[in-house]
Amino acid sequence: MNRNNYLLIMLLIASVFSSCKKSDIEYENDFDKSFKAWQTFKASSSNSYRYKVYFASWVGYSHETTITVKDGKVVERAFIAKSIERPSNQTIVREEWTEDVNSLNTHPNGDATLTLDDIYHKAKNVWLLKRKDAEVSLETKNNGMISSCGFVPHNCADDCFNGISITLIEAL
Repeated sequence: MNRNNYLLIMLLIASVFSSCKKSDIEYENDFDKSFKAWQTFKASSSNSYRYKVYFASWVGYSHETTITVKDGKVVERAFIAKSIERPSNQTIVREEWTEDVNSLNTHPNGDATLTLDDIYHKAKNVWLLKRKDAEVSLETKNNGMISSCGFVPHNCADDCFNGISITLIEAL
């Protein structure tokens, strides 16, 4: 076999192996479908929407942050924290506030002022990375868009979810 044929065969073999590159993220197909749903929603809403991030602990504490985005920029953040009073089992509001565009991020509590573009970026580059030491999850119950995305380290007992839980996404 002459030298040119040998080089051609080696190049073909190398291209086959490079085209079989494995993905670094879990649920890549589901993520891609969800990202397309997000892009469709973003266009139909003129990139103006509201979404709610929810957290609940096994001890009865919960909080919800509502982020409002207009024309692709966060313009409002609202927060409410609740807990269950013992022994009556009544839910009590512990903290509640709203920030406008001029006072964003002035309260220490509440979820970060991220747009859904930011969330999808973080999902792909942080929360959905394949991990040997954790279980990764993705749910898309908001009309195909992210409803839950993150990971839980193995052998973690309580409130170990690293990611985001979105209970609502709606156009403005």
